[in-house]
Formats: sequence, C-alpha cells, structure tokens
Amino acid sequence: MSSSPVTSKKVAYVRGLPLLGSQFDLKHDRLNFLQRLAQAGDVSSFHLGFSTYFLVNEPELAEKVLVQHSKSFDRGRRLRSSRLHNGIVTSANEVHRQQRKSLASMFQPRHVLHYADVVARYGEQRQQQWKDGEVIDLFPQMVSLTMDILGNVLFNAEAISKDGTLAAAVDGMFKASVAQLFTAFSPPKSWQTPRRKRLREAGERLAERVRTITAQFDGDNPAQERKDFLYLLIKARAEQGEAIDVAEIARECWPVFFAGYSTSPLALLWAWYLLMQHPEVYQKVQEEVDSVLGGRTPTYEDLANLPYCLQVFKETLRMCPPAPMIRREALHDLDIDGYQIPAGAIILISPYTMHRRADTFPEPERFDPERFTPEREKQLPRYAYMPFGGGPRVCLGNHFALMEGHLLLATLAQRLRFELVANHPEVGFDLEHNLALRPDRKIEVIVRKRKGQV
Repeated sequence: MSSSPVTSKKVAYVRGLPLLGSQFDLKHDRLNFLQRLAQAGDVSSFHLGFSTYFLVNEPELAEKVLVQHSKSFDRGRRLRSSRLHNGIVTSANEVHRQQRKSLASMFQPRHVLHYADVVARYGEQRQQQWKDGEVIDLFPQMVSLTMDILGNVLFNAEAISKDGTLAAAVDGMFKASVAQLFTAFSPPKSWQTPRRKRLREAGERLAERVRTITAQFDGDNPAQERKDFLYLLIKARAEQGEAIDVAEIARECWPVFFAGYSTSPLALLWAWYLLMQHPEVYQKVQEEVDSVLGGRTPTYEDLANLPYCLQVFKETLRMCPPAPMIRREALHDLDIDGYQIPAGAIILISPYTMHRRADTFPEPERFDPERFTPEREKQLPRYAYMPFGGGPRVCLGNHFALMEGHLLLATLAQRLRFELVANHPEVGFDLEHNLALRPDRKIEVIVRKRKGQV
C-alpha cells in the first residue's frame, strides 16, 4: 500500500495488477477485497483499468457523499449504458427526480395497507403448498414467493413466477450488467461483443414479457378498478390529461420489480438461515407470533405488536445486506472533508463493510437482534446502518421491503419451522456473477408444520 497523490488527506492505496488494476479481486473475491479496503482506512483507493475508485467506509463521510454532495454524483456511465437505462435505479439526476416523484405516491399508507394484505395472502398460500416433512430448496422458493407478490402489487398479475422466461431474462440482465461493471476496459459502444449481445437479448425477452403482461389492460374500463402500481400510475396520468402509453408507463414499474426481485428473496433467505443457526432466536420469534396472533393471519396493524420479528429482519439486513455496494461517479472535481475527488472517479460505499465496523457494531459477525431494539437503534450514528442506501436515491420501496419481510417472517413462523437437512454444509456468499449476496450452494431445508398446522 502507498499513499494516493491526489488527495490532501492521506488515502491508503491498494495496488492491483498492471493495467487491469483490481479487476480480478472485484470480480472473483469482492467481499474480501472490500474488507481489505475497509481495514486500510476510512477512505481507501484502487484502480480498475484507468479508472480511479475510492471506498468510503465512515458514516459521516458516506452521508456527505450521498446527501450533502448528492448533486455532484450520479450512478455512472456503465450503469446508464445498460438495458436498465432511464429506469429509476440507474437514471441521471434530473430524470431520476421526475421518475421518483411519479412513483412516490404508490407507496402512500393507503396503498401499503392493500400491499400488506397481498403479502399475507401469498405467504399463507405458499405455506399451504408445502407438506409436513417435505424437503425444499429454500432460495428458489423465496424467489418465486416474492416474485408472485411483486407481480401482483405492480401489475395485478397472478403466479408470475411460473413464467420461467421472465426469471431467466432478469437473471441474464443482472449477470451481464455485473460483468460490464467490473471490467477494466470496455470496448467502444459500436462493438457487438458476446456480453453485450447477451444483455441485449435478455432485455428484449424482458420487454416482450412486459408487453404480454400489460397487453390486456383496459384503462377505460371502470370495472377494472385496481390497486396495483400500473393501474394507479395510468389513472394518475389520465387524471392529469396526459397521453397514456401503457408499455412506457410499465417500464417505470420494472425497476421497482428489479430491485425487489434481487433483494427481497435474499433478505428472507438469510433470515431463515440465520434463525436455523440460532434456535434460541427462532424460538423467541415463534413465541412472539403465537402470543400476538393466536393462529390467525397477521395484518398490517399487527406489525407494531411484533417488534422482535422486525429486529430479526433488521439484523439480517445488517449482516447480509442484499445490495452490498453503492456506486457513484463524480461529475466534477470536489473536496469531501479534505479528500480531493477528481471528476470521473468512482465512489463506492459498502453497506457490507459499514455494517461490520466494530466501533458501531461490537462483535460484528455475531447475529444479535437485540442491536435493533428501539432504544439501541436510536443510538446508531446516521448512515452507520444503510441496507437501502441513502440520500435522494434511497430505495423508494424501503418501507415496503421492511413491511414485506416483517409480515412474511410472522406469517410463515406461525405456521411452520424450517430445519436444515442433516449434515448440511456451511453456506457462503456467491458474488461471482451477482451484485447481490446470493448463496454459494443450495440451502435444503425440511418443512416442519407446527402443531395444529399440518
């Protein structure tokens, strides 16, 4: 390590290979590499090809990047050049503000009440499909469950997970996008590389599914009164006298689907895995749901009386943040608390490493839901805990994601208990082709219906 010459304050510089820089570390050993950077200091630096990267791993500095200097950064050219271009996840600042305003009304409390009913209904339906003693692969089950919930909430679609082409298209887009992000040198846009071909083909398959799902929508039919995102957005546009293009409006919903598809099932997966590894915590969860619910399906109003379930979910998001890395590109030279950031530099903020600062979370590798009692959570420094990002680009669906995870934990924990199959190997993270913290192997569990639930 040596000191970077471009800053006033000293930055630990982690050397990589000539020309390629740290490409292989980012692609094949990303979490360990991020930990190395975090251990080097609050701000550290490395190169990827000719691009300069900084990892910011201190809460106050992270807030300055994401909030105070938010207009000096955007998501970066590589993300904007993907098939997600002009989605709310990747759009440039002004377009992002317009899209966010358009979608924000969809998360108002009166709509969240309906979404909670959808979540609970799908949770109950899924647990009824599992037989007592059945062995299931937990990850695809959580994927299909949350995909069906998203399909209904966004498009009023039923059983959307049964469409294998949709999941394959979304996975293909994510994998191709990851490869594009962590490549030292990108060919000119005019070159049709195999990676770009895969990304384009995945995008085309996804666009076709959008057209199929929305083709039967009739915005002029009053009998079609609905509460899904697509209907509400179209209704709002019609009331404002705007021209209605269903396919175009649907594209505004899809980034929300991408975000939910890539994060919600993983948060639930890791919650169940951690509970299975900590039976005393699992027992406390089930005692809480038994006491509060008494066998009935939970509602949105019940969540306030299920605080321990929420603490478990929040601690899961601390240890296993589904999106372990936030990326910003500097639009111009700027000074952040004495650190000189050149135009074009990439700033990374990692919830994965931020959540493992021992000065904020003692024994950070220990699963401890007590960290998130209301009293202790209030004591956390701002931006020390950020599973949904922060600033103007904080995840728009963060409250929905917390509600969904909270409600599904309570719904399923009341009806059944998961047990790892005998001699199950330890499960780690696989980021080889993913941005999110996917498991590196199957998590096979036995479904044990609880007394009175068989």
